[in-house]
Amino acid sequence: MNQNKIGQFIKQLRKEKGLTQEQLSEILGVTNRSVSRWENGVNMPDFDLIVEMANYFDVSIDEILDGEKKESKADEKENEALIKVSDYNSIEKNKITKRIHILFIASLIAFLIYGIIDFSGLEDTAVYRDIASYSMGLIFGVLLVGTLYTSKYFSKIKAFKQRIRKRNTLQKTDNPEIYKRRKNILIISCLALFCIGSLFIAVALLTKHNTAFSPGICFLAFSISIWIQLKEKCF
Repeated sequence: MNQNKIGQFIKQLRKEKGLTQEQLSEILGVTNRSVSRWENGVNMPDFDLIVEMANYFDVSIDEILDGEKKESKADEKENEALIKVSDYNSIEKNKITKRIHILFIASLIAFLIYGIIDFSGLEDTAVYRDIASYSMGLIFGVLLVGTLYTSKYFSKIKAFKQRIRKRNTLQKTDNPEIYKRRKNILIISCLALFCIGSLFIAVALLTKHNTAFSPGICFLAFSISIWIQLKEKCF
């Protein structure tokens, strides 16, 4: 796939329609700079935008990806399949974006808590010092997760999860009793860890026994991890 060739083809299609870069950017709902970078081969438009351009310029998706017009048009079913792939990718991208957004909100709340404790001088109290430490730990964890999401390792993690889902789907069909037993064990473990973690934190707050915070947070983190696996069927 030649990025420069695709960019020149988009430029050719735009000029054939008599559009400026600014007009095309308004039609597609992107910035003028984005269109300029596509045409100069600096980067590629998202696949859903390629689908939109194919419909607008009355060319096939395949022609845009090849960077040239073809004598024989692509089969309609092939275009429909590519559009479905685009829709699926958009759903997946929105799901990932939503998760990252939630993580950043949690990180922002943790940062505000840390800032309030730091500026008010409450860090001299052991309980608030521990809360500030956990807030910084949460911020570090979010940064780590964000780094993983934007790295090449994310695709490997995703592929690993898909293999687990496939294995579980086969097990659910071939050995439903074992599958159900494993699920029940995880549900019980999740509830038990959550109750234990909540108990430790309650003890820490009521008795001001600050060392109980650490195991409490750990137990809650484990329970949340299991809950996520149950929700995504990664067990």
